[in-house]
Amino acid sequence: MLLFGENVLWLLVLIGVMIMIHELGHFWAARYFDVKVEAFSFGFGPRLFGFRRGDTDYRFSLIMLGGYVKMAGEQPSDENHDDPRGFLAKPRWQRLIIAFAGPLMNVVLAVALLTGLYMFKFQKVADEDMQAVIGHVMVDSPAAKAGIQDNDRIVRLDNKKNPTWEDVGLKEIASAYRPMYLTIERNGKFFDTAVTPTIGERSGMGFAGWDERGQIQLGAVEAGMPADKAGLKKGDLLMTVNGQPIHSQIKFQEITKNSGGKPIEVEYLRDGKSHVVTVQPVFSNVDSPARWMIGVIPQQKLRIITTKLSFPAAFRESIQANGKGALLIVQFLKGMLERRMSPKNLSGPIGIGTMAGAAAREGPAEFFQLMCMVSLNLAIFNLLPIPILDGGVIVMLLVEMTMQRDLSLNVKEAVFKVGFVCIMVIVAFAIYNDISKILPAG
Repeated sequence: MLLFGENVLWLLVLIGVMIMIHELGHFWAARYFDVKVEAFSFGFGPRLFGFRRGDTDYRFSLIMLGGYVKMAGEQPSDENHDDPRGFLAKPRWQRLIIAFAGPLMNVVLAVALLTGLYMFKFQKVADEDMQAVIGHVMVDSPAAKAGIQDNDRIVRLDNKKNPTWEDVGLKEIASAYRPMYLTIERNGKFFDTAVTPTIGERSGMGFAGWDERGQIQLGAVEAGMPADKAGLKKGDLLMTVNGQPIHSQIKFQEITKNSGGKPIEVEYLRDGKSHVVTVQPVFSNVDSPARWMIGVIPQQKLRIITTKLSFPAAFRESIQANGKGALLIVQFLKGMLERRMSPKNLSGPIGIGTMAGAAAREGPAEFFQLMCMVSLNLAIFNLLPIPILDGGVIVMLLVEMTMQRDLSLNVKEAVFKVGFVCIMVIVAFAIYNDISKILPAG
């Protein structure tokens, strides 16, 4: 119960900051063009308290989840629709800028957060750990069918030479049912092939059935599960499982999954000393698909270089990181529209709250990185051409600018209703996703 309360608190902080920054964009742009702003509210619902300065009522409202800006004459049906300082009284190009200013502020926030974080702490994986060397290829996977084997190295990905695993991973996620053209090095010889990822059962995104080669350690050990009872701890370095060397997360998971419930023998290093334990897997149907597991999260042990960047260098790195993030979001949305990716990855308030709580417990750097990601997502989502969102407002303004006349009130009201229904469907589906991830499968 305490954990749930923490998640709710950090969700309110995260979403509250994101939405208030968004609304500040609309507010500042409206004030710049002398649009009368009647209310700037922290939260929704009944007014609790506040103060008035000029034309604007700065208020705190009952539901402290985000906020809104109310401008005079936003709708033709408003009482003051003929106010010369009303929103609809302003030229369309000014209204377009006011609508765009909200998402723009979310992008600015994302860039500013990472820039500030990188000036304080910038972590980079050592170059040798970023090489795209295959650790393991799953049987009958897209990678296996393309002739790729363990220890192969990807030296070209489409038109990019010597890609990193980050490049490969981003391309794989976005390439469900689309070929990735590769050049492979094996024992000093080179050959070309193509891998066409399918949709991963658990991820809902592109999945090739391979992973990178490296040292594998335990990133987490679930309390009360077999691994915990056997004495395994977070940070233990895996050497062998059932006598097989472990250089891949997937290979470790495959051995556990295919154990059939038989005990597995794990050799690991802790503080430079080798240990061997026998672990009895348990069958779990909490996740989908149900499988044998021992309650650990394996991860690659990377050599991390930590430093501080100057402002120009931090700003450049922030732009690059946010650019990659935005491209991935757009590719994911495009993949859903083309029915190449599963929409089950959409997270609602429950999922975001869980992520916010977990990030906050990890530390400020992790929470700021999550805030950056959510801010970027909010910006792109609001720019979708869905009526009621900023993107829908922008599209309608562009249509009116092209037609050189206003759309009829009936058309605008119908479009608004359609947009409202679309948003409610998306929200309901996201909440359904959150709940389905919590409830046991089957």
